[in-house]
Amino acid sequence: MIKTVNPILYSFRRCPYAMRARLALAISGLSVELREVRLADKPEALLAASPKGTVPVLALPDGAVIDESLDIMRWALETRDPENWLARDDPALIAFNDGPFKEALDRYKYPERHDSDPAGHRDQGSMFLRELDNRLATKGQLCGSARGLADAAIIPFIRQFAAVNRAWFDALPLPHLKRWLNEHLSSQLFEAVMVNRLFWSPGQAPTN
Repeated sequence: MIKTVNPILYSFRRCPYAMRARLALAISGLSVELREVRLADKPEALLAASPKGTVPVLALPDGAVIDESLDIMRWALETRDPENWLARDDPALIAFNDGPFKEALDRYKYPERHDSDPAGHRDQGSMFLRELDNRLATKGQLCGSARGLADAAIIPFIRQFAAVNRAWFDALPLPHLKRWLNEHLSSQLFEAVMVNRLFWSPGQAPTN
């Protein structure tokens, strides 16, 4: 393993898994070298760190590699957690987001890839949206009145679902979900992790 001064995060701007890793790393305030990669042309350094070739991948200075987004989030927050995000976690809710909801989202957004009925999977995904809306009606955020790990882990996927057909999403009677989504997407934190970056190439100067 190649040792580095700062952790290196291999990322792709629009990937929801990479988004949530970047959110946790950003809120932690840890110094990380960010490498934006082309998923269609993965650099050898990424594949050497994690042969499965998916993002995000975090290569640590001691040579260890973390290549699951939730593990990256928890590693960052266990290292430094200024907003106490770890206290506002919900593993079961995140597991449902990453399982049944993500499956419905993929089949709604990419029906040609899955030979699926997009309307049916959209309706399945909407059930999760209604559950979140009900929860947000009383708490403001998913695990209380302040944002936390659960919000950061789930928001990128709701953002993706909403963007498939924005007019249809905007017509849904989900006021609490829409407020929550808009507040997060317009936050300084989210805007900071969504800055456009040049694709990384070997020899390029490190970027934070």
